[in-house]
Amino acid sequence: MQKKALPTTVIAIVAILLITAIPVSRAIALDSPVGHHLFILSGQSNMVGMDPTVSFTPTVNKALGKDRVLVVKDAASGQSIRSWCKSNHEFPPPTTGRVPKTRGELYGRLLKRTQAAMADKTLQTVTLVWMQGESDLNNTAYDAYLSELLEQLKSDLNAESINLVIGRISDHGLDRQKRLEGRLNIRKVQQEFADADAQRAWVNTDDLNDRIDQGKTIHDLHYHAVGYQILGKRFAEKAIELIDNKDDRHSQSPR
Repeated sequence: MQKKALPTTVIAIVAILLITAIPVSRAIALDSPVGHHLFILSGQSNMVGMDPTVSFTPTVNKALGKDRVLVVKDAASGQSIRSWCKSNHEFPPPTTGRVPKTRGELYGRLLKRTQAAMADKTLQTVTLVWMQGESDLNNTAYDAYLSELLEQLKSDLNAESINLVIGRISDHGLDRQKRLEGRLNIRKVQQEFADADAQRAWVNTDDLNDRIDQGKTIHDLHYHAVGYQILGKRFAEKAIELIDNKDDRHSQSPR
């Protein structure tokens, strides 16, 4: 006896059910009203010294909702921004100072941790929080490296846009002539780079490293315990401000 073929409509319904039953990794859908807010914390020693669980994460959790926040931290002491960027932007390429043997050697680790944290999640926003610069006092193209780092993350995370919060390097060493020009230049570049785009911001760190030694105020390279706590809160507040500003811009734009 010949079996009857299933009607075309039944086949179509079964196919749809099978497809929708297959688990799929959720892609990035920036600006989704129900997505997660991803914060990537990176840089050198003053980022290493900051514990995000003390003030950064509680602040963003309170503002955005604990279940919608992802925080990834990956930092390394004494490193140039060249250790995160794959290309050279200085000509001729530097041979002295903090020049890694392999450009971008720390970026892979940062990306791996970030991708692991965001696996199977939809993202509403991505924010890079960057605390670095003391190892780039001889860097003549620091702004170009900042741009490249953002572009690398956009490409590898498949994100159309990324917010950026920069911790401007502190006033350590501004009272000494040695490397003063380099310190002033990095501070200037960081501030100007942040001010040039509505999706960027910078925070002041000049008051986070002070200690009294024999009646004299010393501006340390690294921050004190309370300083790191304040830094985390400042980073969080600026990041939230950028997210809120983006929401305001979208609500005012034509539908």
